[in-house]
Order: sequence, then C-alpha cells, then structure tokens
Amino acid sequence: MVFGGTGLDYLDLCFKQSRPQRQAKGDAGRLPPGACKGNDRDFPSNPSSDPRLPTEPLSRPSHDTTSQHRANIDFTMTLPSQTFDVDAFLAKVGEGRSIQRFDKEQVIYAQGDRSDAVYYIQSGNVKATVLSDQGKEAVLALHGPDDFFGEACLTMQTHRLATTATIEEAVIMRLEKASVVRVIHDESEFSEMFIAHLLTRSIRLEADLIDQMFNSSEKRLARLLLLLAKYARDEEPKMVIENMSQETLAQMIGTTRARVSSFMNKFRKLGFIDYNNGGIVVNSSLLNMVLLDPTDPPDQKID
Repeated sequence: MVFGGTGLDYLDLCFKQSRPQRQAKGDAGRLPPGACKGNDRDFPSNPSSDPRLPTEPLSRPSHDTTSQHRANIDFTMTLPSQTFDVDAFLAKVGEGRSIQRFDKEQVIYAQGDRSDAVYYIQSGNVKATVLSDQGKEAVLALHGPDDFFGEACLTMQTHRLATTATIEEAVIMRLEKASVVRVIHDESEFSEMFIAHLLTRSIRLEADLIDQMFNSSEKRLARLLLLLAKYARDEEPKMVIENMSQETLAQMIGTTRARVSSFMNKFRKLGFIDYNNGGIVVNSSLLNMVLLDPTDPPDQKID
C-alpha cells in the first residue's frame, strides 16, 4: 500500500490491518489515551514520534499505475466473424458438410435410422412420411429448395421418427450435428436464419392442425395446392406444381385418392387449376375456394 505521512493515512493503515481479539480484560485491555490499536501493537496517535515509521513521507508514483496495468492486459478474444456468408456455407463442401445427389423417390433416411445430421435442400423436393404398426402411411410434410429438415437431431432425439425421400431428383447438403451446433453458436447470421426457419415451420404446423380440425377435405385440398404453389398476392396469377401425385395429396389432407380426383376435376371445370406437361397449374382464383363458405361443416374422412 502506498501512503503519505499524514495522520489520516496512518489511521487508515491501522484499521485495515488484521488483528486478533484481545484476551485480557479490564484495565489490561485498555489503551492509553491518544493511542490506536492495530496488529497487536499500540501505536501513538502521532506517527512522527514512532521510530519504526519513516521520518519522510513516502512519495506517490508520478505515473498512472492503473493505466499501466490496463496496458499490460491482453484483450485478445474470439469475436464472431463479420464476413460470414450463409449462402457460401450452405453451397460448398467443408468441415462436417457434404453434398449428395439423389434420384427420384430415393430414401434419404428411414424411420428408425440414427438421428445425427441436419439436411439442407439446394434443389428438388422431398417428403417426410410415417408408417404405423398397422401398415398405414401418412405424409407429414413436404420440403422444397432452401428448406432444412432433420433438425430434430439437435434435441434429444436419437432415432428418426419418419422416413424422408425425394419426390424428384434433388441435391441435398448433409450437415453433421456438431457442425450445426458450432455455427449456431459462433455465427449470429446463421442463427437468425435457422431460428426463422424453425418459427416458420412451427407456425405452418399450427395452421395445418387448425385446417385439419375445422375445414372440409375440399378446402384442405385447395389450401394445400396454394401452399405447394407458394401462392402470394404479389406473385404471378399462375403457378405450377410439378411431380405431385394425387396419392400424395390424399395422404396429406387425410382422405382417399378417389375424393382428391373428384375435387381436382371440379377445380379444373371451375377454372381454378389446369394441367400442363404433367404439372398442376394453380390459378389465384383457387383462393375463393378457401375463403368462401367459411361456416361449412368439415367433411368426414373416408379411409
């Protein structure tokens, strides 16, 4: 401690020193007038009369010790990259990342497989299906370009609950679980994009559940076609859905292929849809089927 030769500095030193409690009682434990107690020793209140202290005040250093201490601290730390390119990260092979081309109707992973990676679709479309113990199959979701799937591996899920296969030829990136965890932790830009993907998926699932509970199968089919065509009010009035079978549509809305065929013929006669080179052309007028008659009771499912 650096202190000057004033009485206040001296008292400050006395009271800051550690001292054991006195064991003697009565007059033996009292200090003479004008003295202070510190470190088992009695010092006079006038420090200049104590031969154990320096006669000249100690001078304070002229430089700023705090500034010098700060100058010696190494502030080197790992900061998030400011030049991280999400598109480049999801387009190129790298550590924990690989790209594979899949043929039409090729299985990417099967129900019961080990869950250890997240997938990102560069091109093409895939569908996720689940098979019950009784052999009944249901389509859980369809994924298109720029979609992630298989992200449940980031939780405690150790095995896949569904089978994911391509609907058409596709190019898909496989990201190891450790690689995804690292980039989510280190790169805020990727984290924001991935969180937005998860929130969008959650909102879509809630809307699908409401649609399944309260809308007729005909309206569910109309809504599904608009979603698959990526309908938006500011886009072109016609959109094409390619490589989509009526069987898949039936599995997604919870009805039979025969009913889907009947609804599709009705939509075509009304000018809501058309067929072109194997694809389904969706007109924006199909939105009327979703908006009109909102109080119609839901149809009973036909298995």
